[in-house]
Amino acid sequence: MTPLLRISDLVVEARPPSGVWIQTVNDVSVEVHPGEVVALIGESGAGKTTVALAALGYTRPGTRFKAGSVVLGDDDILKMTTAARRDLRGKDVAYVAQSAQAALNPAIPIGEQVAEGLVLHGLAKEKEANERAIELLALLDLPDPPALAHRYPHQASGGQQQRIMMAMAMACRPKLLVLDEPTTALDVTTQIEVLQAIKDVIREHGTAAVYVSHDLSVVAQVADRILVMNQGDVVERGVTDDILEHPREDYTRTLLGAVKPKPSRDTAVSEWVPDATLQPIMTIRGVNATYERAGMFQKLSRESNVLHDNDLDVFPQEVLALVGESGSGKSTLARVIAGLHPALDGSVIFRGEQLASRSNKRTKDQLRRIQIVFQSPDQSLNPERRIDEAIGRPLELYFGMSGSEKQDRIADLLEMVGLDADYAGRFPSELSGGQRQRVSIARAFGAEPDIILCDEVLSSLDTVVAARILDLMKELREQHNVGYLFISHDLSTVASIADRVAVMYAGRVIDVGPTKEVFAPPHHPYTQLLINSVPALRTGWLEEVIATREASAGMRSNVMLHDEACPFRLRCPLVIEGKCDTEPPPLTMLSKTHGIYCQRTADDLTVAQDHA
Repeated sequence: MTPLLRISDLVVEARPPSGVWIQTVNDVSVEVHPGEVVALIGESGAGKTTVALAALGYTRPGTRFKAGSVVLGDDDILKMTTAARRDLRGKDVAYVAQSAQAALNPAIPIGEQVAEGLVLHGLAKEKEANERAIELLALLDLPDPPALAHRYPHQASGGQQQRIMMAMAMACRPKLLVLDEPTTALDVTTQIEVLQAIKDVIREHGTAAVYVSHDLSVVAQVADRILVMNQGDVVERGVTDDILEHPREDYTRTLLGAVKPKPSRDTAVSEWVPDATLQPIMTIRGVNATYERAGMFQKLSRESNVLHDNDLDVFPQEVLALVGESGSGKSTLARVIAGLHPALDGSVIFRGEQLASRSNKRTKDQLRRIQIVFQSPDQSLNPERRIDEAIGRPLELYFGMSGSEKQDRIADLLEMVGLDADYAGRFPSELSGGQRQRVSIARAFGAEPDIILCDEVLSSLDTVVAARILDLMKELREQHNVGYLFISHDLSTVASIADRVAVMYAGRVIDVGPTKEVFAPPHHPYTQLLINSVPALRTGWLEEVIATREASAGMRSNVMLHDEACPFRLRCPLVIEGKCDTEPPPLTMLSKTHGIYCQRTADDLTVAQDHA
C-alpha cells in the first residue's frame, strides 16, 4: 500500500540566543498509511512535535527546514506556495494542539469555531456547517451541544475545551490528523470516549494519524506503530506490541519504566494519619459557587451552581488530592480558595480567620500564605518578562527585596527546583515545558507559603519529567513544611503523592478519606469508574474496558450538575430505583476515616464489586 504521508530525511534547525543555527531534528523519516496511526514518543524536547508539525509544512518561530521532504499523497508540502499550504491545513491535514486554551479564540462562540473550517474551505454553507458542529460536539460527548455551541471557550472546562478542539479538527473529514497530546488535559473517563472516537473516525474514514504523546498507556490503545525519539533522533521504531513487550534500547526501557501502575491500596505510598489532636490549617464549609451573574431583577437559583455545599479540611503539611472528571468543580473550588472566583455562600477559614471571598479583599499576608500553580505555565508566565522578573515579583511584593538580595534569592530558588542560575536571564519561550513548570513552582515557593494549590501541574509534561517534578515537590514539602492541595485527573500520580483523596462529582465532594482507603475496595461507584478507566500498558485494553458494565453505564449520560438527588444515578451500575432518584445520598462511613455519599451500604458495595 502506498503511504499517505512520507517524511524523508527531515532536518530542522533552530537558532538559539547565540545566533548560530543548530540541528534539532536529524534525518528523520516517517511513513503513515491510510487508516494507520503512527505514534511519536519521547521526553520533552525530543523533537516529536517538530516532526509532526512538518506534516502541515509548519515550523515554530526561530526554526527552519534545512533538508528533506514531506510528501502528502503526491505533493511535497515543503515546496508548496503559502496559499496552497493554507488551503491544505484544516481540509486535508488537521491539527489538534496540546493546549486548547492557547488554540481556541476566546472572542468567538464555540459553535462558530467548529464550523469555521467547513465554511472557509467551501465544504458547507453556514447553516449546514453549524448543524455539523453540533453533531461533532455530541459525538465527543459534550454536555448540551446546542447550548454549548453558543458559549465561549472560557465557559467550558479544560477537558471540554480539548474535546472542542478535536471537533474542529474532525469537521472537514481530513485525510491526515496530527494529534499533539490530544488527551493530556482529559480525565480518564473522557479520555476513553475520545480515544474511541479517534479510532472510530480512523476506521470509518480511512484517516491516517500521527499521534504525539508522552503517555505510553494511551499510545498502546491507538497506535499501530511507534517511533521513539530522543534529542532529535529516532532511536527505535517498530510495531506497538514489539516496542511495549520487547524494547531494544535503554532509552525506551526508561520511558516504559516511568509509567505508573493503576492506583490501588498497594500503590498508595502514604502512611500519613493525622493525630486526633491535630487541627486543620484550612476549613471549607458549605461552599457554593456559580459562573452566572444575577440580573437587576433576578436572583440566582441553585440550578445555576457549579459547586454545591462542599466541606473539606486541609491539615498542616498534608497532601490532599482533589480528583474527578473534567467539569466536576476541582479547579473552581481551588479558585474559590485562592480568592480568584467568589463563592456564593459558605466559608473558607485559614488559620482561624475567615478569608474574604475575593483576593483583592484579603491581606497581603493571607495572599502570601496561599499560592497557586496553574496547569499551563504557557498561560501563567508572561512571555515578555524574563524568568528573574517572574520569580522576583513575590520577593518584591511580600518581602520588599531588591538589588543583590533579590538576585541571590532568585538564584537560590532556581537551584532549589533544579535549574542553573543563568536561567534567570532567559524568557519563557527559551525553556522547555518541564523547565517552565519548575519556574512556576519556584515562584510559588518564593512567597514562603503554608499551602500551594497545584492545579494539574503535571498534565502537560512527559512521564520522565513529571516524575522528576513529583520527586522535587515531595522533597520541597519536607524541607519547607508546606502542604499541597493537589488537583489531578491522574489517579496513578495521586496514589504516589497524596495523603488523603477527595473525589468530586458534579460540583460535590462525594468520597473522601486516606489514599490507601479510597483506592481500596469497596469503592464509591464513581471512584470505581475512575479507577477502572485508568489505561493499562497493553494493547486491547480500550476495547475490553468499554465492554464492562461500569464503563457502559458511565458513558450513558452527561453529568447532572444541578440535581438534588444523586447526580451520578444515570451513570451508576448500582442505582437503586425509587431511592437514588428521589433522595439526596447520605454520608456512609466505610471506616472511621473514609466516608462516601451513597445510598449503598459498605456490604452492598463489597458484594456488587466482588461480582463485577
